[in-house]
Amino acid sequence: MPTRVALIAHDHKKDDIVTLAGEYADTLRRCELIATGTTGARIAAVHGLTVERMLSGPHGGDLQIGARLAEGEVDMVIFLRDPMTPQPHEPDINALVRACDVHNVPCATNISTARMILDVLKLRLDATI
Repeated sequence: MPTRVALIAHDHKKDDIVTLAGEYADTLRRCELIATGTTGARIAAVHGLTVERMLSGPHGGDLQIGARLAEGEVDMVIFLRDPMTPQPHEPDINALVRACDVHNVPCATNISTARMILDVLKLRLDATI
């Protein structure tokens, strides 16, 4: 079963997650990707990756991904958060990050941690070839 990766980014971080997805496109192509609406659309359009899109975060996309995570259907989360801008759906964001902790799912909330997680994922995937 392929590794299932959730990709989420706040508005001011969308360019960063699209760039990150490009850096790791070969690795991500070997995974099942799920993302919130606009983030998923941008990643798919720019890099040609297949991404299952949920609703946008403010419309419940974070909660949809959290539900999948709680059911064991998400293996890791890359959630590039904008810590400097208040988010109207902050309770949903906190619930998703908390679900990662409860279910022991790796969760990167910044570029440095995302690269570390994706580097390990690449090593693991390469070891199975």
